[in-house]
Amino acid sequence: MPKTKKPKEKKRKKKITKTVKKDKVKRIVKKTKENKKQGKKEDKGKIKAIFTGETIYSNKKEAFSLYEKSRFGEKKEGKIFYSFPEALYLLEKKKIEITEGKKKFTFDKFIEELKEYDRKIQTRYAVFKDMRQRGYIVKTALKFGAEFRVYDKGKKPGQEHARWILYPVRESDILTWHEFAAKNRVAHSTRKNLLIGIVDEENDVTYYEISWIKP
Repeated sequence: MPKTKKPKEKKRKKKITKTVKKDKVKRIVKKTKENKKQGKKEDKGKIKAIFTGETIYSNKKEAFSLYEKSRFGEKKEGKIFYSFPEALYLLEKKKIEITEGKKKFTFDKFIEELKEYDRKIQTRYAVFKDMRQRGYIVKTALKFGAEFRVYDKGKKPGQEHARWILYPVRESDILTWHEFAAKNRVAHSTRKNLLIGIVDEENDVTYYEISWIKP
């Protein structure tokens, strides 16, 4: 009698094992589908932008919405154009998707790509990111002969004037008095205070402000 019972017990165990495996597979499939749905929802909220080599732009409604809210980018020709630091910041925050043809960029790949166009992009981005996270709006200041112009908290471009002209530099960089005087003259001529953002090896930023006094 014991010999005839043992095979039955083994069969029951096999059936239970098969049921457990099926349930596990179902759970994995369900979780995978849920993750895909969540990924699609996140992608829907992202700004779709195009990289052409020298410019990054988007004509999507999400880009215009973010511009009105936080002044990311510049409105021009029915599109929103982004500076390199702006695009990197939005990419790191997963608010934008940047493509070039069929190629889709990750943050690390994109910053490597941008080094071909701007060898100081890492320094500039470190300062841009730090200022943005402190609540300041930062825009390019090429027309002033500077790196960035910075708006005080609560102020927006087009509504108020920038308060500072900002120059990002590495801690290891050598800044001569002649170069410093030139930067100070730019700030003085634009009636803005000079701000130097010094980036250390760990990408922490220290700021030095030089104010000018109206005669």
